[in-house]
Formats: sequence, structure tokens, C-alpha cells
Amino acid sequence: MIGNRTASDWLEEYGASHQNSTNKLIHWIAVPVIFLTVIGMLWDIPVPSLISSSLPWFHWGLFGLAFSVVFYIMFSTRLAVGLVIFCAICWWLLHSYYTVGLGEILPLWQASLIVFVIAWVFQFIGHILEGVKPSFFKDVLFLMVGPAFVMGYVYRALGISYD
Repeated sequence: MIGNRTASDWLEEYGASHQNSTNKLIHWIAVPVIFLTVIGMLWDIPVPSLISSSLPWFHWGLFGLAFSVVFYIMFSTRLAVGLVIFCAICWWLLHSYYTVGLGEILPLWQASLIVFVIAWVFQFIGHILEGVKPSFFKDVLFLMVGPAFVMGYVYRALGISYD
């Protein structure tokens, strides 16, 4: 529960501006990609040597993932389970980016920024088709609700309650 609103309240309001089937499809792809790319951009922010010398595994992407997990636990503990799995997948994908050597070709922050911009262009195209402004113009918390909206759809399809 965030504020005095349940997860269902937030997701219902978010869903009101996501009725067009093309906009929904765009969001199904772009919302997880945007989340992933934000963590990717955070991942590459230099860590001060005071921190990196004692925590060599630390990067700011972990901080972003931890923040997200805390938010989703407060939002809905049941939805948080699926979103923690999603966060783990994001971590694995971003870690793999460097493990397979892609970071030698293009730094993660640059690849993330490019994909982030492309995903947002599609998000805005979806909202033009929908004929309504994105929800985050009303409340910035809707930026965090987007991934929960996608996970909420998965839960409903599987018959899992999240409130």
C-alpha cells in the first residue's frame, strides 16, 4: 500500500490510460525495457574508491534494484515476489553484458541510454494512439507503477491475487 491507496487502486488508475491494444502491447515491451535501461545507466556510474575498495562488487545499479524492491514490497508484498524475480533477471542481463564482452564494444550506460530513448519514443507513440497523456504526468509514482502494472497482468492471468 502506498499512501492510502492499495495496489489495485494504483493499477486501476494506471490501466485507465492504457486501454488501446497497441498502447498495451508497446507498454508490455517498453516498460520492462525502460526499467532495465535505468538500472543499466545507474550500473555504470563510477563508485567512489572508498566504497569500491571495501565493496568491490558494489555498483549503483544494485542501489536502484534495492530501492525498487523496497518500493514494491510497500506497494504489494505479493506483487513484490514477481518483481523481485524480474529484478534478478535484470541484474543477470546487465551483469552478462560485461561478462560476454559487450562492454568492450559499447559501455553499458551508452547502450542503455540509446535503448531507453527508443523505448520512450514508443511509449509516447502509444499514448498518442491512446489519446491520453502518460500517467506519470499526473503523479511521478506512476513511473514505478508501470512495471507493477505489467506484473499485475501476469498475476491476473495466472489467477494470483496481489492485494
